[in-house]
Amino acid sequence: MTLTVLPTINAVLNASAAVAMVLGFVAIRRRQVAVHRACMLTAVGLSVLFLGSYLVYHAQVGSRPYGGEGWLRTLYLSILLTHTVLAVAIVPLVGTTLYRALRAQFSRHARLARFTLPLWLYVSVTGVVVYWMLYHG
Repeated sequence: MTLTVLPTINAVLNASAAVAMVLGFVAIRRRQVAVHRACMLTAVGLSVLFLGSYLVYHAQVGSRPYGGEGWLRTLYLSILLTHTVLAVAIVPLVGTTLYRALRAQFSRHARLARFTLPLWLYVSVTGVVVYWMLYHG
């Protein structure tokens, strides 16, 4: 396997994490706690795999410039900026939310998860969008 496949793998990991998050949200709304736990731990695991793969790729290859122009370039840079800022912020939010769940601090977990989930979902989905715009746009 060459490093050139890692961006595609990263996009698949991000998309899969997003699906796991949505399924986890639906499960907790249905009070299916065990399913929620499994989905959210899956999302964390996929996100950790993504982060490792992302760091390996960019340490070895560097960054790829966006080739688009005009309003698409503005759109891309806007998405990339919000994605990047929130990607940095989401790491401690997910960690704290997970910690509270694992420590059975469920009311504190739920209060923080109301903010963490939409931000984490945004980061995962925009990661796929950034990939698509860079490699298929």
